[in-house]
Amino acid sequence: MPASARSRRNGALAAFVTLAAALSLAAPAPASAAGTWTETGSDRADPLTESQGLASVEVPAGSPNRYTGIGTVPLSDSVRGWNHVGDPDASYEGYYIEPYQEDSGTAKMYRVQAPDGTWSEYVHQLSPGEALNNSWDAITPDGQWMLSGEWGTMNRLLVFPTPGENRGTSPSANLPLAATVRLDHAVSDVQGCDFSGPTTLLCSSDDSDGSLFGITEPLLQIDLSAPPSGSGDVTGHVTALRRLPLRSACSGTFEAEGIDYDRRSGILRVIVVSPGICVLTDSKTYKFSLG
Repeated sequence: MPASARSRRNGALAAFVTLAAALSLAAPAPASAAGTWTETGSDRADPLTESQGLASVEVPAGSPNRYTGIGTVPLSDSVRGWNHVGDPDASYEGYYIEPYQEDSGTAKMYRVQAPDGTWSEYVHQLSPGEALNNSWDAITPDGQWMLSGEWGTMNRLLVFPTPGENRGTSPSANLPLAATVRLDHAVSDVQGCDFSGPTTLLCSSDDSDGSLFGITEPLLQIDLSAPPSGSGDVTGHVTALRRLPLRSACSGTFEAEGIDYDRRSGILRVIVVSPGICVLTDSKTYKFSLG
């Protein structure tokens, strides 16, 4: 979520203002893909600590799921301007990474917890033409590369060496942009992505317009031409799989947020934040299984 959108959301939390914008639907049917992600349940998403993103953590064994929200931003980062956290991810080797942004500036930050529990911060100076926002990160299954995205309507995803896990990274050096994923179909307002396989991404989109795929708030699948690396760009084929659930006692504008795929259980989870005052009561983390 960009700073402007975050300000509107924080204003709703503070003043309990009911949002009035209506969801729009377009006529064309979304593209289809093999298999169907079927909703299997949901949990309440706390608006302060579970409203931005989530990640399943495999190392150490028995680790609980991790969540991010307004209330999880460390004070030490907030006072330095890193006041928004996005959708995190964790590598299969145990590196947990949270993406941060500031309201203005020329950099993004990734806060990394190593398997031994220590924290470090990696800063990326924006490349020419790169958007400031830092909504999510997704670590490749081999752990060496990390994808991230930009807000708005985009035809690419960004590829970085995974901070901490990739030996070519250091907290004292700029985290470089290594490559891009060139998409064959534009995407809008992607709030989170996670790998479900070496070349398959599942992504949550907060697209409330619906003109790109014929549905609003779509669950997307992006099939890559090759595993991402620093050796060159790859392409990505985009498919809209379904609309995310939009259910609340309040009417207005929902926000699709972070996403997580747990390879151990095959469960996909997506956060959807409810409109207005219902952000406090019936925002949900929805669960899906592939049938």
